[in-house]
Amino acid sequence: MRLRHLLDQLPFALIASVAAIASVAATAAVAEAQPRLKLATTTSTYDSGLLDILLPPFERQQDRGIRVDVIAVGTGKALKLAENGDVDAVLVHAPTLEEAFVSAGFGVDRHGVMYNDFVVVGPSADQAGIAGTEKVADAFAVIAREEALFFSRGDLSGTHQKERAIWAIAGIDPAGNWYVEVGQGMAATLRMADEKRGYVLIDRGTYLALRETVNLRVLVEYDPPLHNPYSIIAVNPKRWPHVKYGHARALIDYVTSPEAQALIGGYRKYGQQLFTPSATD
Repeated sequence: MRLRHLLDQLPFALIASVAAIASVAATAAVAEAQPRLKLATTTSTYDSGLLDILLPPFERQQDRGIRVDVIAVGTGKALKLAENGDVDAVLVHAPTLEEAFVSAGFGVDRHGVMYNDFVVVGPSADQAGIAGTEKVADAFAVIAREEALFFSRGDLSGTHQKERAIWAIAGIDPAGNWYVEVGQGMAATLRMADEKRGYVLIDRGTYLALRETVNLRVLVEYDPPLHNPYSIIAVNPKRWPHVKYGHARALIDYVTSPEAQALIGGYRKYGQQLFTPSATD
């Protein structure tokens, strides 16, 4: 009775504030209690906006309800985090590195999820004259010969690995003032290339997501070496017993399911499909 009397004397606004704080605290407690999964993935899946439509349905599933903490870095860094047991799963796009990662016993349950492609973009002036070149290695060779500014991520990401593979096909070891290693993510590298009116290799999904922010256009595309597959891999629980393998396995099952594959295939920018689902190929 005394407590009720004291509450009766409190201003309504104060009571409402206390109730609101209690509600927020309860919500936070529920969120904190929700199972969590650490996913290291590429900047392309993040910058393209794909994760914003792909992950929420998984997090809302009543039988799982696992919250995904996304760490967006280059593929090389993502795999290094996984090697150290700092994440539970990776979603990456560098097949050679992925195969080595699994072979070394760091990862298990590797599954293809989707693919898109890389494009070479550059200024409308196209000072190197590569527009429409059928072979991307030929376009790289022209850029090197003309010493036109080329911006590389230089971060051991999947994009950087692809770029290095193309230079190898062209038989060129790029070096000089014209070749700029940025050491940052795709969005930052694209912006720098735009500011300096240079060329850059970029995945189509990220380019379409950021197209309105730059004045660079697609100059070279659709050559087979530009193919860009993505895979999801769970961190090996035998190597790192503390990782949440069950959660990682649930995410793998989800992203390869018809529901998630339909979301991937339906995601578009400017009327163009950014990724093609491949789990059922």
